[in-house]
Parts: sequence; C-alpha cells; structure tokens
Amino acid sequence: MRIDIITVLPELLKSPFEASILKRAIEAGLVEVHFHNLRDYTSDNYKSIDDTQFGGGAGMVMMVEPIDKCISALKSERAYDDIIYMTPDGETLKQGIANQLSLKENIIILCGHYKGVDQRVRDMFITREISIGDYVLSGGELGAAVLCDAVIRLIPGVLGNETSALTDSFQDNLLAPPIYTKPRDYKGYKVPELLFSGNLPKIEKWREEQAYLRTKERRPDLLED
Repeated sequence: MRIDIITVLPELLKSPFEASILKRAIEAGLVEVHFHNLRDYTSDNYKSIDDTQFGGGAGMVMMVEPIDKCISALKSERAYDDIIYMTPDGETLKQGIANQLSLKENIIILCGHYKGVDQRVRDMFITREISIGDYVLSGGELGAAVLCDAVIRLIPGVLGNETSALTDSFQDNLLAPPIYTKPRDYKGYKVPELLFSGNLPKIEKWREEQAYLRTKERRPDLLED
C-alpha cells in the first residue's frame, strides 16, 4: 500500500511514522507513506495556500489551485483508489472504514486547515470525506495520523499475530471482552478460573458472552447496527 499525505505541516505528521508499528511496517516494505508540502505547489513568492472567502465571513479558505497542482501531479504518476479529505463534516471513522481502506493499493489523504478547502476541491477530486469525531481540530494532520494507524495495522504482516486485529473491538460490532495476564491473583483480584481450564470452546463462548454484555452496557448503539 502507498499513502500520499498532502499537508501544510509535514513536520507535525512525521513523528507518528518514526516509531512503533508504523515505523516497522514502513521499514518492512509493507506500506509507503509520503508527505507532500502544499506550499511547494504555490505560484507566488509568498507560497500562499489560503485566502479570504467570497461573500465575507471570518476565517481563511485553502485555495483550489495549489491542491489541484499537487493532486494532479500525483495522479499523473499512478492511479489512486481513493482521495480522502479529513474534515469534521465527513463520515465518522469506524472500524469498517479502516477495514475497507486496508485493502486499497494507493490512497491520497488531504489535510484541511483554517475554515477548510474551496468547495471545488471537494467537487473535483475528493472521493471520500472522513472525520475522526464530532469536534474541530486546528488541522487535519492529527486526524490523518489516526486514520493511517487504524488502516496500516490491518495490513497482513504488520502485527506480529495477524489474528490479533480480527479480535479487536468493533470488528464484529462488539467491544472486546475482558483480558488478563500474570499474576493469577493480584491483591485479591483474581483471574476467572475458566481461563485456566484449557477448554477452548467454553473459553470462547465466555468471551463472546462477555463481549456482548460489555457492549450492551457501554455501547448499546452498536447492537442496533
């Protein structure tokens, strides 16, 4: 998979990809992540990427021309499965979206800033708009990092145990059940005896029941889906 991220703050984005699972995935050649500074595609001496909005109103708007030049340059080199715009009014990121995107070959992620991008960018190029929640950030970079982490970890070979991702919360519209490790008894808090029984069918049934009960208690909306 190749991910091209268009941003005005590439330095803000790079650190998550220089550590942990994301770094290992890149070094293993399982994913390529490239950062494109939008100011490199401007046409004036000030490297302007924003201007006031027509019709008046507070806040600056990212101009269509630099974004057009950047996306067009990338598309001239390869075909893209999706061109994603990180925006608060996009569809809320859920596990199902991450699953879908992990199967793609090439995607572009555009990070918004200020009041957002000129609507013509969305009309001309964007195939999917994604939000990481009902709140507003100062830019789309942190949202793009969240999206990349959610997607990259699903690529085969990224996690040490590939079945781990399949048992994460939300994969089957349920929250994950309780999990335990050593010690068996900690300050009177004990691990359920069933987990030491070796009876895998009963353990799996218990986990399914616990996942359902936890979801019903904490996120009943997931059961409605």
